[in-house]
Amino acid sequence: MVEVDSDAQSPPSLPATAAANNGVLGGFFQLGRPKLRVTTEYDSDSSAFLHKVSCKLLDNLAKFKLSFQNNSKGEVSEPQISFTSKYFSLQYDLEESDALLKASFDVVPGLQFRAAHGVKAQQGEVAMVADLGTPAYKFELSSAVPSVGMPRATLKFPLGEVSFEESEEEEEEQKRTLSVNGIIKSHILNGVCTARYHEENLNLRYAYKDEQLTFIPSISLPSNALSCAFKRRCSPSDKLSYWYYFDSNNWSAVYKHTAGKDYKFKAGYDSDVRLGWASLWVGDEDGKAKTAPMKMKVQFMLQVPQDDIKSSVLMFRVKKRSAKEVVGVDIVMHVKAKSDDGSIQMDAVLRGIRSHLKPDGLQLSDVSNGLSDLFSVKDKNEITCVKKAAY
Repeated sequence: MVEVDSDAQSPPSLPATAAANNGVLGGFFQLGRPKLRVTTEYDSDSSAFLHKVSCKLLDNLAKFKLSFQNNSKGEVSEPQISFTSKYFSLQYDLEESDALLKASFDVVPGLQFRAAHGVKAQQGEVAMVADLGTPAYKFELSSAVPSVGMPRATLKFPLGEVSFEESEEEEEEQKRTLSVNGIIKSHILNGVCTARYHEENLNLRYAYKDEQLTFIPSISLPSNALSCAFKRRCSPSDKLSYWYYFDSNNWSAVYKHTAGKDYKFKAGYDSDVRLGWASLWVGDEDGKAKTAPMKMKVQFMLQVPQDDIKSSVLMFRVKKRSAKEVVGVDIVMHVKAKSDDGSIQMDAVLRGIRSHLKPDGLQLSDVSNGLSDLFSVKDKNEITCVKKAAY
C-alpha cells in the first residue's frame, strides 16, 4: 500500500536505533513521511487544469515535484517530474522521454562550476565562474557541448555586464566574427539610465520614479524607434499607466485599483490589437496561493474586440491549494494490487478513526448492496461503452 497525504503529520514513534540519534537516521536525515503540497490551477481560456504535487526530501535538502495537465475530457498531457537540490537538478518529460540535467558546485571558494545537458538533443553547456577580488566582480567562461567555436566570455560588474562570443554571419562563406553584447545601468538625475547593446542594436532607456509619478522614455538605434511611458498614482489604491509608440502611433492605457493586498482590478485598451479588457484578481497577483483568502487565487478577465464586440470573451483562472490547508481535511490515496480487495487498507483507515472516537462511537454497516445498485445505473454513453467492450 502506498499512502499519499496532502499534509502528513508527525511520524509515529521511531525505532530504538533512530531514537538514539534524536530521531535522525545516522544523525543526519530525519525519518518520517514527507509533507506533500498539492496545487490545482484552472485556465478557462484553454479549458485545462494544471496540477502540481511537490514534497521536500532528505530533511529539506531536496525537492520532488510532479506536474501535469488535463482537459475537460480527462486527457492527461505534459506530465513532468523534477528533482531539485542545491548541487543537482533533474527535469524529466514523460511524453518526450527527455531529461534535462543541471549541476552546480564550488570547486574552490570563489570558483564555481556549472553544467547543463539535454539527454535527447545530446547538447548542453559548461561554464566556470570566478570572483575577481570581490563577489561584485565576476568573470564567466562558458562553452556549448559539443563545442561549435570559441567559448563565450562574460565580465560582470556592479553597473552591468559585457560578453564576447563568436557568431556566424549569414553569408555563403559563413565567416565567424566576434560579437559584443552588454548592458550598463547608472543613476542619473534621480533616475536610472540603461544602455543595452545586442546584435548591433542599441536601446537607451531612462526611468524616473517618485512616490506619485513614473516617466520612462526609450529609443532604439539605428531604427530610431521612440516610445514613452507615463504612470501616475492618483491615490494609494489607484494608478493610471499610459504608453505611446511614436514610430507606429500605437498606444495603450491601463487603470489599476487595489483593495488591500488580495484584491486587484485592472482595465485597459491596446490600440495595436484594437482590444479592450478588464480583469479582477482575488489573491496577490504575484504571490502564492497559500497567502490568498481560502488559499485560492482567482482571476477573471473580459476581452472586448473593438471591431467585433459580439465576440467578447470572459475567461477565468483558478489556483487552489490542498484541502488540508484550506479546511483541515486530509486527502488520502490508497494504491492496491489487482488481486487485493482493499480490506487491509480499509481496516487501517477504520482503526485510525476509532482511535479518535469514544468507545462504541463508530458503528459499521454493510452497504455493498446499495453500492452495487448505485454502480448499476448507467447513462447512454456508458451503456454504449459497455456494449463495445463486450465485443
